[in-house]
Amino acid sequence: MTDPLTGEHLALDLVNTRPSTEDGRVDLLATARHLADWLARQPALRPEAGTPSAADLPPVHAVREHVDAAVHALLRGTRPPKAALRGLTEAARAAPAVRELDWDGSAVTATPRRPGRLGVRLAARLAEAAADLLTDPAIGTLRQCEADDCVMVFLPAHPRRRWCSPTRCGNRARVARYYQRHKTP
Repeated sequence: MTDPLTGEHLALDLVNTRPSTEDGRVDLLATARHLADWLARQPALRPEAGTPSAADLPPVHAVREHVDAAVHALLRGTRPPKAALRGLTEAARAAPAVRELDWDGSAVTATPRRPGRLGVRLAARLAEAAADLLTDPAIGTLRQCEADDCVMVFLPAHPRRRWCSPTRCGNRARVARYYQRHKTP
């Protein structure tokens, strides 16, 4: 199984869980175990932590589809589908964060808690991350990896960034260019 590309905005990390491989596209969140592995790589989701079950997959998959539709519409320079935006809103509304007050011995603390099953809580958190991404002015710099066989999307920290990963796609592209320049006619 391919390792997921992580380290982008949380909503993009979610979209990037369906990479292309030599055998076609794969779903890195296909099983509860895969979801658990991905969650372990996402520090922002630790407050929603738990052990996922198969029942937790559909709400997470639904949010991923909505984010994917919105992101790819923006990449094409078109309006995101109304159904995608509505789906993200509904997912966030299904498990709103409530600040739970407590005393830590010296001060009052507020910890966000969400009601419901793990999958619904995760979907709500991911939908909120998508809302943050889609309303961020940086969304105008959104790019898809320029490697021929890659479908990953990213927000470039540097304007010259062309690949999702300098080691994955960047190295392959540089090696291919080198080969083209140095092959014998």
